[in-house]
Order: sequence, then structure tokens, then C-alpha cells
Amino acid sequence: MSWPYSLLFSIALRRMDPERAHELAFSLIERAGQVPVLRDVVQGAVAPYLGQRAGGPGSVRLFGRVVPAPFGLAGGFDKNARAIRGLTMLGFGFIEIGTVTARPQPGNERPRMWRELDVRGVRNRMGFNNEGAAAAADRLRELRRTAAGRAIVVGANIGKSKVTQPEDAAADYATSARLLAPWADYLVVNVSSPNTPGLRDLQSTQALRPILQAVRAAADEANATVSTGGGRRVPLLVKIAPDLADEDIDAVAELVLELGLDGVVAVNTTIGHDRGPGGLSGPPLLGRGIEVVARLRERLGLGPVIIGVGGITRADDVRAYLRAGADLTQGYTSFVYEGPFWASEINRALTRSAGSTASGRYE
Repeated sequence: MSWPYSLLFSIALRRMDPERAHELAFSLIERAGQVPVLRDVVQGAVAPYLGQRAGGPGSVRLFGRVVPAPFGLAGGFDKNARAIRGLTMLGFGFIEIGTVTARPQPGNERPRMWRELDVRGVRNRMGFNNEGAAAAADRLRELRRTAAGRAIVVGANIGKSKVTQPEDAAADYATSARLLAPWADYLVVNVSSPNTPGLRDLQSTQALRPILQAVRAAADEANATVSTGGGRRVPLLVKIAPDLADEDIDAVAELVLELGLDGVVAVNTTIGHDRGPGGLSGPPLLGRGIEVVARLRERLGLGPVIIGVGGITRADDVRAYLRAGADLTQGYTSFVYEGPFWASEINRALTRSAGSTASGRYE
């Protein structure tokens, strides 16, 4: 954490309601990203690797794209695809929006976010508050109208609407996939948030299989009919919880191989704590996240993509995930504690040391 941000955090931000502080920071990032000169100057100064030619040091070739740096923003920060340009300006190698649901929903009642200062973590029970898949798709469509917008690698994380019954979950996920697939570089089926009742029950392979099949079919249908899709097959991944037993992780890996999915995002927040309601994120997840990634890579082999997320604070944490078998990594919680240039500091370190990872997909 830089000393100016450390001072700001200590004097003002830590005294502010966490969700209110998030909304304030998010609005500033969104607005800055809408000012072309400011956006370009900041990005050029803090994240020059984003402007490098395809295949530059530290870039990763995945999803039919070249991802300019291996550390991106996890789902949860930009739920509605409003600040993609501003977040890219700050140095994230790729952006994952969401979680997006088929229907707009307000989420759970407040308070629903808490800082856990002693472990530099965040606990939340947000409940997929978002404006719905149609609104997010409209914003992504607008983003893709420009060359600069098309250059950004954007994933879309989709979840179940709270009002949807479990037996209707596949159709609900398919609705979101149909709307978002033409504009996203990849889709993530989120069945691992602890904050939507019954959602984690969908991680069982029996419940998960029809959801993934429905999403795959809907995404393919959408890309075959939308002109910009051109029949493109959007990559499909599933996001799992750190609290799954090892045998359940193995079962998910087997399902990924059976259905020909493109990969796994590991891991979501944990309910394995005694700090109150909601899922905990941040440094306490680092060890388990790396364990899950290593186990997945052993079961999946070299084909499917693994995105490692959970507990990343420094470039060395990213390197640990990459050594365990991740192809890309994501973070969110340490954004709160480390400040606006956190991602650029990590990615600059990683691009300087390109070639030190275990992945064969690095340029």
C-alpha cells in the first residue's frame, strides 16, 4: 500500500461504511474511464504492458485472444459492466463482470459488507445485487462498438436469480447466457456464492450438468444468430467454492472433461469461518485456493483453463497460483487495502519476470 493511499484509508475510508466506500470508489473509476485523455494518460503511465503488441512479455494466449497480463479483476466489483474502461486504465489484464442474473434484483438487505481488518479481508452477503443481464448486455454491446473496447478481454459471470426455483435454474442461467454470449470473451457459471439460498447445492454434478448443458446451448444459439457472434463458440467455465470436499472437486473436474467445458474458476468466498454471516474473501483463502487449483490441474490435465482467485495480495501470490497450474489469476479484496494501482504493480512485476511461470500458454 502506498503511503498516500494508506493515509486516506486510515483517515477516511476505513471509517466509512464498506459498501458506501465501494460505491464512491466505483463511481470515481467509472467517471475517469469515460474521459478519453485522462484514461489514456493514466493507462499509459501505470500499465504500459496493456499497449504492447500481441504476444508481449507476460501475455497469455487463451480464449482465442491474447490476454496482455495474467492478473485480472474478479467478478463482484463491477456487477453491471459500467466501469470496464476505468478498471482497465488501472492495470487489470482482463475484467470479469458480474455476477449477473437473468432478472434485475436488489440483493440482500443492508448491512451486507464488512471489512475484516485483522486479516485484511472482506466478508459479504451481497446476494447478487445487479441490474439484470439485459442491462449488462447493452453496456457490453456499446463497449464493443469501438476498437479500444473490443481490445479489452471481458468475461461475464452469471448466477441464478433469487426468485427462480432450483428446478428452473437451467433456464434462468440460459437466459443470461443468451444475452451476454455475443459480447463476452468467456462465460462463468457461478454456482458457488454462499449468499443466494440453495445456490451451492447446484455444485453437485447431478444439478450442475443440466445447467451447463443449457448454458452451452443458449450461448451457441445466440452467437449463431447475432451478427457479431459469427458462430463463435464462447468459452464456458464454472466457478466453485473453496469449501467443497476434495472428492467433490474431483467430480466437478470429471464433469468438465465429460461436457468439454473450457475450464474452472477457483475459488469463491468461504463460509468456513466464525466471523458472522456471508462469505469471507482475502488472504485467508490463499492456501486453499492454491490447493484447489493444483488438484484441478492434476485431474484436468493441460487442456482446460484454470483461473486462480482467492487471497492474492502480491505478485508472488500470483506466481504461486501459476506454479500450481493456473493459467490466469484474479483478485478483488486487496483492491480495498492496497489502493487503485494495486493491479498495475502486480502485473508490472509479472511482465518483468515473464517466463518464470509453469504455464505453457505464456508468450
